[in-house]
Amino acid sequence: MSLDNDAYRRFRRDLHRHPEPAWCEFYTTARIVEELRERDLTALYVGRDALATDDRMNVPEDDELAEWEQRAREAGADPDVVDDLSGGYTGCVAVAERGDGLVIGLRVDIDALPIRESDDADHVPAAEGFRSEHEGYMHACGHDAHATMGLGTLDAVLDSDFAGTLKVFFQPGEEQVAGGKPMAESGHLDDVDYLYAVHVGLDHPSGEVVCGVEGFLAVRHFLAEFAGEPSHAGARPEAGRNAVQAMAAAVQNLYAIPRHADGPTRVNAGLVGGGTATNIIPEASFIEGEVRGGTTELAAYMSDHADRILSSAAEMHDCEVDVATKGEAPSATSDDALAAIVGGVASETAGVTNIVDSDDLGGSEDATFLMQAVQDNGGLACYVGVGTDHPGGHHTSTFDVVEADVAVGIDVLSRAILRVAETRP
Repeated sequence: MSLDNDAYRRFRRDLHRHPEPAWCEFYTTARIVEELRERDLTALYVGRDALATDDRMNVPEDDELAEWEQRAREAGADPDVVDDLSGGYTGCVAVAERGDGLVIGLRVDIDALPIRESDDADHVPAAEGFRSEHEGYMHACGHDAHATMGLGTLDAVLDSDFAGTLKVFFQPGEEQVAGGKPMAESGHLDDVDYLYAVHVGLDHPSGEVVCGVEGFLAVRHFLAEFAGEPSHAGARPEAGRNAVQAMAAAVQNLYAIPRHADGPTRVNAGLVGGGTATNIIPEASFIEGEVRGGTTELAAYMSDHADRILSSAAEMHDCEVDVATKGEAPSATSDDALAAIVGGVASETAGVTNIVDSDDLGGSEDATFLMQAVQDNGGLACYVGVGTDHPGGHHTSTFDVVEADVAVGIDVLSRAILRVAETRP
């Protein structure tokens, strides 16, 4: 079974109306599974069967998971599939075996962001009735388009004379850099010879294709929780142990980590807080932050310094600190041989007006776990950019994609997969 462009548009808009954050993609996964069950697949792995469950990171609390699970049921998601996903075991892997040949993978992500979507009249989802129904959450990075590309690419390959095996990885939790590792460690990548991943937009216009995205910053998200002791701030200030002072010292010194000669490094204390009242010495505080590096080694350098600073700041103010990793991803590089194939097929694809050999992402992406897993096994991997005229930047309330560009992405990816199967680069 395959869908025409109108059906892909309806599917993408359905996902857009029901955005879900990391590990809460119950409706999204259920809808993908509903479509995949209509295809002639060899195997379909859902939820726990698609993941190395012990490697999940930053899973929400049970009550939050239960809330999103109930939302999915009320929206009409298949209750049996939702049962399989219960507890936040979202995502799936579709496998189509078509005789002897290479094993080729495609990774697409499916989660959304905690951003309120614009309701302005000139915002297409609002104007055409598919704005987010989950207030405060939206597909502000195009993952609804990515999931649709995954489905469409599978259809195109199934409708061809492809010989080999295609695996499509519908990955949860990218925005938290929390889902790539459990999918990479699931075992489903162990026999993959070649892997493509894809992203829409990235500040490239409609008609432009980036053959091999580079410049992935390795990243670690952390939560540092400081514990002190409360006391009356006026009568007994000396009796307290001020957790906010510890947190403040840590923030100041995190930004003082020396830069590194080997490449770019980043640090950010993105969310901080603590205390309960002006007249109480704060007994608890926290930092949600991140470190990044141009290579995995540089990110480790930043991470080691950050851990030392957090520990030292706590000790300085007679507090304790607990530091947990909430998400992480390594750096990665697109292989030239696969990128060249993208360039070749893109030049033959309707709707493509410009081809860019490579470009730096300037951020982080946990598709790198899957890319690295394939490359470590001797295979090749490549991250493709499909341009679109998004009216607002990524991670903003006005982000959207030109829907015709989804079809361009499907054509480029499916042609690249077929060309790889033929040429064995």
